[in-house]
Amino acid sequence: MENQKRARGRPKSQFKESSAGMLQSLDRALGTLSTVAKLEACTLSDLSRETGVPTATTHRILTTLSNRGYVSFDEDRQEWMIGIEAYRTGASYLKRNSVVEIGRPIMRKLMQDTGETANMATPNKCDVVFVSQIETGNPIRAFFPAGSRTPMYASGTGKALLAAMQPKALEKILSATAFESFTERTHANTDSLLSDLETIRHRGWSFDEEERYYGMSCIGAAIYNEQNEPCAGVSVSGPTARFRGSATQRFGELVAAAAREITLAVGGHPR
Repeated sequence: MENQKRARGRPKSQFKESSAGMLQSLDRALGTLSTVAKLEACTLSDLSRETGVPTATTHRILTTLSNRGYVSFDEDRQEWMIGIEAYRTGASYLKRNSVVEIGRPIMRKLMQDTGETANMATPNKCDVVFVSQIETGNPIRAFFPAGSRTPMYASGTGKALLAAMQPKALEKILSATAFESFTERTHANTDSLLSDLETIRHRGWSFDEEERYYGMSCIGAAIYNEQNEPCAGVSVSGPTARFRGSATQRFGELVAAAAREITLAVGGHPR
């Protein structure tokens, strides 16, 4: 009997090229689910227009997701929205993400010490995504729903993360960033942002003074993982009137201390 030679390299996939259509369907379904989450509530036609997927196809996707509990349909308003299974999936992510779990009591203390809403966000491409929040009891306060995102360059947490990145990682983000002016204080170009990032590195915390929303300010600092890389950021945000004078420096020191405490608690290495 001839000896059979073992083929080198990776084994052949059990899936044929024809399965590419199934992957496209999955991609469309996940894109539809993400869009429903972004819009919070939407009609079939609005969702179809937003995703660029034909109405009939969109309806089939929604029906499948609905059967699995990932979306639900409001008969009275004729609108689609996120279902309980999507929430459970997201909650599972938060449970495994030790930064979020460990950071909450530290964020709660930060909120109490500053009197402002404490937030945690993680990087996602050129944005930061808010994953946790401890609201202040002040009647006028900042609020960012979990899952909401904002460009890094127009966010206190985002700028803190950018300032903490290694040069190559920072260059990659900036090369993919399309600057948009949300207010007259928003960084309009790379040079302006880089100057601010240098100040943040020297100071140890960032200051977003109405760069994303008029009347709202934010102070943030980076959280590091065991590889000494910025993996998340913590911040306090609120009305600009409460972020002036000596409060700015005090908030900055408290936020930086909270970021360092979370970093150490998750086994990271602060700088």
